[in-house]
Amino acid sequence: MTMTPGKYWGLRRIADDAGRFKMLAVDQRPPIKDLVRTGRNITEAPEKDVATIKRVLVEELGEFASGVLLDPHHAYPAAIEHVPHGCGLLLTLEDSVFEQRPRGRLSAEIHDWSVGKIRRIGADAVKLLAWYRPDADPEVNEYQQQFVEHVGEACARFDIPFLFELLVYSFPDEENHNAGYVEQSSKHAEHVIESVATFSDPRYGVDVFKLESPLNALDVPDPLDGEQRAIDEAQGWFNELDSAAKVPWVMLSAGATKQAFTRILTYAYRAGASGFLAGRAIWWDEMQTFPDIERARTSLRSTSAAYMVDINRMTDREATPFVSHRSVGPLTLDSSFRTTYGDVT
Repeated sequence: MTMTPGKYWGLRRIADDAGRFKMLAVDQRPPIKDLVRTGRNITEAPEKDVATIKRVLVEELGEFASGVLLDPHHAYPAAIEHVPHGCGLLLTLEDSVFEQRPRGRLSAEIHDWSVGKIRRIGADAVKLLAWYRPDADPEVNEYQQQFVEHVGEACARFDIPFLFELLVYSFPDEENHNAGYVEQSSKHAEHVIESVATFSDPRYGVDVFKLESPLNALDVPDPLDGEQRAIDEAQGWFNELDSAAKVPWVMLSAGATKQAFTRILTYAYRAGASGFLAGRAIWWDEMQTFPDIERARTSLRSTSAAYMVDINRMTDREATPFVSHRSVGPLTLDSSFRTTYGDVT
C-alpha cells in the first residue's frame, strides 16, 4: 500500500529509530480499578488512586518505550506531563464498558471522545479494541464490523494511524466464562485467525494490528526447550496470524506472565511481528504492593525495567521493522504535494 503522510509520520513517532514498536500500555481501566479495590479492600476505586498508578507507571517505565498508550479518563490527565520527550503517544478510543448479549458483545466509543479529539491534542495514533468472535450472532458481528469501519474511516479522514486490537471471548453459557479483560482460557486458535482475516479487509482501514496469541499463553511451548512437534505446531499458528493480518502487527500481553509473554514474542517475531504493545505482563506483578506506591516504584525500577530492557533487545534482534513489512510502500510525494494533500472537512 502507499502510506499517507500523516499515517507514516505517526507510525514513525510510536516506533523506534529502526521502525520497531516497543510500546507500553497504560490504558487499562477495569484491571487497575480491581487492583485498587483489592489493595484498599473497598468496593469503589477512587479516581485519585487510579490516576496515581498510571502516572507512576509512565514515570518509571516510559523511558524504555517507543510509545505509550494512555486513556483519556485518568492516564492522560495524570501522566501526559511525564511522557518522555521523543516518546510517541497513543490514545485509546473504546469504552471499557460493553453490552453483553447471550451470543456476543457490542463495543462502543468512550462518551465525549473521538478520533478528531485524539488528533487535535497531538497524539500520534488511535488505538481501538473490539471484541469479536466469528461464531457470534450475525447481527452482533455486523454491528462490530460497522463500529470498526466507522473508526477506520475517521482515522483516514484525519490521517492518523489506526491500531486495532482484537480479543476473542467466551459466551455466558460457556465453561470458564469471564466477563472481564482476561484471556479466554478455552479460546480456539481458528477464532483468532478468522477474526484477524475479517478485519484485514482494506475497508476497515487498519494500519497496525494489536493481536493476542492464537494459543492460550500457558499452552505456548518453550521455543528453545520444548518438544519439536509442539514447537512446530505453535509456530504454524503464529505464521497463520501473520498471513491473516496483511499489515504490520504487534503482540499484546493479555495479562500473561513475563516468561509466557517472552515465549509468545519469540514465535511472533519468527512469524514477522513488528514489536509489542503490552502492559500487565510488564508491570502487573510489581504493582501488587498497592497501596504502598513507593514499594511498587522500587519493583518497577528493578524488575519491570529490566524486563523491558530484555524484550526491547529481543525486539531489536528479531522483530520486523514496520517499514520493511510487505504491505508498506514508500511515500510517493512530489512538488504537487501541497495541492493534492486534502484538508479535513
